[in-house]
Amino acid sequence: MKRSGRSLKQRLKDISYLPSYLSRARHFRGHGVHSPFVYDVVRHVFMSKRLYNAKSELYTILLKYGISERRCMQLANLATHCKYDSWCVDCKEERKLIIATLNTRYPELESYAAYAREHGATLCIMTPYNNRERWEVCHRIIDAHPSTTVDNRAYLLIFNNHLPKQRFRL
Repeated sequence: MKRSGRSLKQRLKDISYLPSYLSRARHFRGHGVHSPFVYDVVRHVFMSKRLYNAKSELYTILLKYGISERRCMQLANLATHCKYDSWCVDCKEERKLIIATLNTRYPELESYAAYAREHGATLCIMTPYNNRERWEVCHRIIDAHPSTTVDNRAYLLIFNNHLPKQRFRL
């Protein structure tokens, strides 16, 4: 019986990510982040222990998609912190925040990124490290993206704002 829901082979594969985890340790708690915008996101979104808006509809919808409570809280707080008044999950609509869950196919991720860039929206790709194919697609999106990206291992945030091209791996 699998205790964590993953086989031994999958758990041992995580050891290959150890160098990546160690290289990111220097960014713990926002130290080493030289962008005021991203520093605010780290301090007020990633490190927050409470939900800013108790009546957040985004939080409850993300829970229904099977996303953990902590990640739902962080994304709801991101929407509140960045003043995103509109969002959608697994769709391309003219919204401020577009969230792509694991249900989104790989070719659609690139079309979501192009759509978000065209409309100035923020794209959130959940679990970018789920498998090699998904990470390769995310890596191509990051390389082609002209603005700021924030990768915190659980999801990849692709901002389409006035900031210069920067890549943060937290």
